[in-house]
Amino acid sequence: MPDTLIGLQDWYSSQCDGAWEHSYGIQIGTLDNPGWRVRIDLERTSVVDLPFERVEVHNSERDWLVCWVEDRQFHAACGSHNLIQSLDVFLRWSET
Repeated sequence: MPDTLIGLQDWYSSQCDGAWEHSYGIQIGTLDNPGWRVRIDLERTSVVDLPFERVEVHNSERDWLVCWVEDRQFHAACGSHNLIQSLDVFLRWSET
């Protein structure tokens, strides 16, 4: 888990150029089912045009994950214990 958070911090920091962070960023919130939602702005980043194949994992009612790219944003929705997994999907993709 610490590697994932360090990786996300590093990715965010590398986007901050004095302008990007004023209009774009990362949002992590909760869902009421319960779960997490993630939105990461891709505009003006090196991955904005990188193809992304939708990821869907449905192991159980509480162990699930869906990741997709839409409108120049990475999105994830996942179960209450899958936040790190969703961030790992983003980081693996963004490092390709």
